[in-house]
Amino acid sequence: MGFLDDFVVRAGLAGLGVAAAAGPLGCFVVWRRMAYFGDATAHAAMLGVALALAAEIPVFAGVLLVVLAAAAGIGAVSGRTYAADTLLGVAAHTSLAAGLVAMAFIPGARMDLTAWLFGDILAVSQGDLAAIWGGAAASLALLAWRWNGLLSSTLAPELAAAEGHDPRRERLILMLALALLVAAALKVVGALLITSLLVIPAAAARALAGSPEAMAVGAALVGALAAIGGLAASWEWDTPAGPSVVLCAAAILAAANVAAAVKRAAAGRAARD
Repeated sequence: MGFLDDFVVRAGLAGLGVAAAAGPLGCFVVWRRMAYFGDATAHAAMLGVALALAAEIPVFAGVLLVVLAAAAGIGAVSGRTYAADTLLGVAAHTSLAAGLVAMAFIPGARMDLTAWLFGDILAVSQGDLAAIWGGAAASLALLAWRWNGLLSSTLAPELAAAEGHDPRRERLILMLALALLVAAALKVVGALLITSLLVIPAAAARALAGSPEAMAVGAALVGALAAIGGLAASWEWDTPAGPSVVLCAAAILAAANVAAAVKRAAAGRAARD
């Protein structure tokens, strides 16, 4: 039996692949307060699944196509007629509902509905693994290529413009990276939980990191630890794998905040002494 023939090994590698990209990308989601945008693009993935199943094309391709279109559409009209949070709320729930209704007309799709909503990491195939790592690698490559521009346009848009960076272009690149990650992560945690892997590890790393780069690396490590810990908990207690990964990440977030509070208290005592 080959190394990748073990479904637990494939599940672990899938979780690590998603974590590697979701951690650094999630930092920008946190810094830019784009969690709701992440929800909107993740929910649009359900419509992509329905499209892929109806057209008999790879699910990754269908999801990527729809998520990219949704991200571009939201970015183009945001703030023109409605406030951004209102538009994102409408887009998130409408696209999710449209995807669920469309899947009702596709024979055999209903039996896989729970897996698409909450993930089925234990059912990841070798082909899925290639798509997950390919999407994660492409997302990471975009972030690495535009790291300085993305960071400066996130933290100081006026300074970024003065340095020759176009904040609108950087936002589009960030949305593209997010779309790639959503398409890659759908099989792991599902459409309803993807945003959690973006936000929770980044928030945990933020509690302890001293620089943006350290936060990005820390978020990837937290995501990897949550993926392995969640899978181990799922195996031990027979719980759903995707939600178990998310709960493990939340536990790490709580521990990180306790550690940060202890560190601040120790620093305060040292300063008084």
